Amino acid sequence: MNKNSILRIFQGESAVGVILILATIFAMFIANSPLSSSYNDLMQTYVSITAGSFVLAKPLLLWINDGLMAVFFFMVGLEIKREVMEGSLNSFDKLALPAFAAVGGMIVPALIFTFFNYGDEGVMQGWAIPAATDIAFALGILSLLGPRVPTSLKIFLLALAIIDDLGAILIIAFFYTSNLSFSSLGIAGALVLVLIYMNYKNVLNNTAYILVGILLWTAVLKSGVHATLAGVILGLLIPLKGNQDSYHALEHSLHKPVNFFILPIFAFANAGIAFSGVGVKDLVDNLTLGILFGLFLGKQIGVFLFSMLAIVLKFGKLPEGVGFIDLYGVSVLSGIGFTMSLFIGSLAYECTGDICFDVVDERLGIVLGSLISGIIGFIILKLRYR
Repeated sequence: MNKNSILRIFQGESAVGVILILATIFAMFIANSPLSSSYNDLMQTYVSITAGSFVLAKPLLLWINDGLMAVFFFMVGLEIKREVMEGSLNSFDKLALPAFAAVGGMIVPALIFTFFNYGDEGVMQGWAIPAATDIAFALGILSLLGPRVPTSLKIFLLALAIIDDLGAILIIAFFYTSNLSFSSLGIAGALVLVLIYMNYKNVLNNTAYILVGILLWTAVLKSGVHATLAGVILGLLIPLKGNQDSYHALEHSLHKPVNFFILPIFAFANAGIAFSGVGVKDLVDNLTLGILFGLFLGKQIGVFLFSMLAIVLKFGKLPEGVGFIDLYGVSVLSGIGFTMSLFIGSLAYECTGDICFDVVDERLGIVLGSLISGIIGFIILKLRYR
């Protein structure tokens, strides 16, 4: 590969997928090297912010998962609002097909996970792990196929992943919340009202919204509801009408730091699987199989069948220039859960008080399911567009 080819890869969408793969490989290399103890110590290093009697102290891993990922979800909130108001989700005709696909892509993987793990209360907390799609990774793999891929297919995958992210956000809000602090929730609610009032008064200064958003993030973090939800709420409440240029500039300014800094750091911090103790029993464990088959089989079955259902019921139609093979290939690619699945896994199996669930490392199933989905989906579409 010559220098120009390498530059083209890193200037396009595919660069995100390449960097995430490199971050994951590097994390696994470190976790299986003599530096593994230093890696674990680094992730568990406490970082504190103190202001008078206010103290916020968390391990570095949680600062990444609760803090940096809140910026990612802020960008997701901005994207959802833009797509609904002026993009690929701004009408029922455009929304129906990816919405049906996303719902199927969440229901079927959860059912497959439940089939393997029903009855094990601790393990069942991870039922939502295979229900997520990694938008950056999936689009990165699709973009590796070059300009022959119809733009309408990319838009379909983008809309599917955005609705999927919205579903993941709701799942996190309703199912991964514990030890609620009603005083902090009250403060968070008041700050949301402030943001709504700023919209009502046509405040268009994005900096003012972000300053209130930082306070909102702190209140939500202290409330017991996952702090990343503050990012989504802020993204949805940044005004778009009458402020298009500023809104688009803000969203665009987040793409590079999120895709090339935040997501790779998240992958590095969460994908460090130590293989020294992994054996056949781990590969055939119900948790591993539930996630693996949920991502690889559940996603493609759910997305493809529910898309067909939308078409048969005439709620939606195939995008222009897209055939059923294209739709199936993208359905397989949607099984790349990776960063979103890792994120939900970190919530599902974190310790609650003195209780820690003794489960096989869920990251094994996530990496295997995402890897197989990415390879098979790429091969299907590569053959389609050869």
